[in-house]
Amino acid sequence: MSQRKRILLIEDEEEIAALIKLQAENMGYQLHVEVDGINGFRTIEREKPDLVILDIMLPGQNGFDIVRKIKNHAHLKKINVIILSEKNEELDIILGLELGADDYITKPFSVKILLSKVKAILRRKIENTKSSKNINFSDFTLETDRYILRKGAKEIRLTLSEFGILKRLLTNRGQVLSRSQLIDDVNNDDAFIVDRNIDVHVAALRKKLGSYNLIETVRGIGYRYKESTKF
Repeated sequence: MSQRKRILLIEDEEEIAALIKLQAENMGYQLHVEVDGINGFRTIEREKPDLVILDIMLPGQNGFDIVRKIKNHAHLKKINVIILSEKNEELDIILGLELGADDYITKPFSVKILLSKVKAILRRKIENTKSSKNINFSDFTLETDRYILRKGAKEIRLTLSEFGILKRLLTNRGQVLSRSQLIDDVNNDDAFIVDRNIDVHVAALRKKLGSYNLIETVRGIGYRYKESTKF
């Protein structure tokens, strides 16, 4: 049985929030409500929901700022966002969409239409995840949508930095990548380097790969992926 999709609604109008929550849960979603922007963003950071529905005019912090923070955050930027607002000026709608919201719905609105949009966005997300390609190498598979390295049935957890480095080396097989290239490329991709000491991350990655000599050090330059046999 698939896990229920988790939705966070940040809405300070109690009647609207109650109506959306009732109908969303009737459709099988798990929906949590926050009534102000500050606690709303804290919940996003802590829970990382599948989708956020939020008003613009919120106590504490406005919705535009929350969308901006979500889309500029390496761990949160893939969360889908729907703006629900009384602000119906063209400039407001354009701003919300340009900040990265998936949709902008103006009040008054139909809850059925809102939830049909939620369903469509989450379905598209599932389809995109299924279509994302895993990278197979040696005896391993790098699951690019889940940030997981797998060897057969064994799951090997990677940090974001390790994932980014490994993915970059695999997509440039045989090429030597300098340390600065790895830092820049990974930070511009779907992971980021927390510690700029690439050698530390590579050492940790080699340990997780076990007795396979797959990451070669090119003295004075950097690293490259090299297919090899087990030691």
